Amino acid sequence: MVAQHFAHVDTWVFDLDNTLYHPSAGLFAQMDVRFAAYVMRITGLDQARALRLAHDYWISHGSTLAGLMAEHHIDPDDFLADVHDIDITHLAPDPLLGAAIAGLQGRKVVYTNGSENHAKRVLAARGLTRHFDAVYGVEHANYRPKPTAEAFAAIFTRDGITPTKAAMFEDEARNLAVPHDVGMRTVHVHETPESALHIHHGAPDLAAFLSQLAR
Repeated sequence: MVAQHFAHVDTWVFDLDNTLYHPSAGLFAQMDVRFAAYVMRITGLDQARALRLAHDYWISHGSTLAGLMAEHHIDPDDFLADVHDIDITHLAPDPLLGAAIAGLQGRKVVYTNGSENHAKRVLAARGLTRHFDAVYGVEHANYRPKPTAEAFAAIFTRDGITPTKAAMFEDEARNLAVPHDVGMRTVHVHETPESALHIHHGAPDLAAFLSQLAR
């Protein structure tokens, strides 16, 4: 029955981190350490306060990067290269997820608030690279992050996506508000999906959910 809600979809847009791999992989735990170290270097704060500031920027600006750019005028490429310099060797290929993505009819796109390079590294480690037609990082939205409408518009325009014929898969519930508002089908990829007006479906297991949509 779920498939009928996606019959019109010709473009499938996926977030990357904690969406195309399980959060238990712990990549954000590694990145949080690097976020804090970076903020410490440019502000002189101790680690605890640097972590709080990084989180505060995520809340107020949409991402730590956006806050650092606005408040401290940092070089975004330097920041992205630094915080994504993490160990991903423990990530393993996921043939079930790959097969489920391959079964989707239409264009398949990755859009992340991380960098394109980070996304491509993760996709390669997960054995998913060949299943995607395009990969977009925050740099392709002029460093504006999801959940801002401007960021989504930049990526959708760049790729030629018609939102009313597209679906969005995200682990961050707040990042689904704009996709919902522009007419996308929205899926919250989370072990305990939120129930909200801007969330059409919950997917505790992404591969299992996608396997219902193959046409």
